[in-house]
Amino acid sequence: MSTTLAKKETVERKWYVIDAAGKPLGRTAVVAANLLRGKHKVDFTPNVDCGDYVIIINTDKAVLTGNKLEQKNYYRVSGWIGGLKETKARIMMEKRSDYAVEHAVKGMLPKNSIGRNAMTRLHLYKGAEHNHAAQKPEAWTL
Repeated sequence: MSTTLAKKETVERKWYVIDAAGKPLGRTAVVAANLLRGKHKVDFTPNVDCGDYVIIINTDKAVLTGNKLEQKNYYRVSGWIGGLKETKARIMMEKRSDYAVEHAVKGMLPKNSIGRNAMTRLHLYKGAEHNHAAQKPEAWTL
């Protein structure tokens, strides 16, 4: 019995659209990470980048369950002494909801060149409109 392994040259990539409106941010991020990685495919190979393109729309309508809006913090460092900045999830979802989703998806991908290449195939939009209609993306339901 032999195992089928995917090759980088033979990977066929498809486009998928995920609507995040009214859905938990983490659940949306898990589905997007699995599609970007290619884990839904029959010939998934861990050491080959065989994932698809993912478009996430309505990121501003994604929800955070529980008390995460007030308790979850996003941190960034300026590099200077005392330069640690923190932002509450409520403010992040109001101003930069696409970054919050991107941050969640990035944390679920491998920390190597496969994960970095997968992030280039992720497209995020705050509204319901996107400019990838020419690629004929399929809707992916959660």
